Amino acid sequence: MITVHELSKTYKDQTVLNIPHLDIPKGQSFGLVGNNGAGKTTFFSLLLDLIQPSTGHIDSHGVVVNTSEDWKPFTAAFIDESFLIGYLTPEEYFYFIGELRGQAKADVTELLTHFEDFFHGEILGQKKYLRDLSKGNQKKVGIVATFIGAPEVVILDEPFANLDPTTQIRLKGIIKDLAAKSGVTVLVSSHDLMHVTEVCERIVVLEKGQIVKDIVTAPATLKELEAYFSGAAAPSPTETEAAADISPEDKTS
Repeated sequence: MITVHELSKTYKDQTVLNIPHLDIPKGQSFGLVGNNGAGKTTFFSLLLDLIQPSTGHIDSHGVVVNTSEDWKPFTAAFIDESFLIGYLTPEEYFYFIGELRGQAKADVTELLTHFEDFFHGEILGQKKYLRDLSKGNQKKVGIVATFIGAPEVVILDEPFANLDPTTQIRLKGIIKDLAAKSGVTVLVSSHDLMHVTEVCERIVVLEKGQIVKDIVTAPATLKELEAYFSGAAAPSPTETEAAADISPEDKTS
């Protein structure tokens, strides 16, 4: 579904991302973790054509992202509040996104009924502009807007931040169902190792713009990640090289 080819991003003399190869198959729940400055947001920005690569490219469903806009109809993302339109109410924003994606108003309304628990009575019918909502409620709106139009790829950057525990639990269920039941390719970036191991079947660790671990999630994955980030374990050169070269199918075979 998504393939990275010799991708890099350099600012002046500093390379902030360098991924020779990466495959993300259709329907996979894919987690991206790393410390601040590891390159997570840079990768998502390249995937959404918000910035241009210094070398290489990304194929999304056969479309080269930075040379065509044909990936946009099947891709949805929420990176941060800048994706919202502050002077609209949530309802206006949802219908606006629906119109952009060719969805009838009735279809958007029907979709929103499936997220009443997630909204927890704090989003719809409140007669508030998006700019006046809390950070957590703004995030709820942005996340649900990505589901409008049945996209094949959903990209969420730090989706659990600013959400209360109940909403985090509900969001984890939503993400799991997207990949497992709907066949949506879901990419999640998060600093919360526990959440990402619970919702993602595969996790890639970035450090200084490079892949240092590529893990098929298992019961021991959380401890492995905690050990890595605590400095108790460091990747060997062979492990680092293998992370870039071994496909998920090879790892599970």
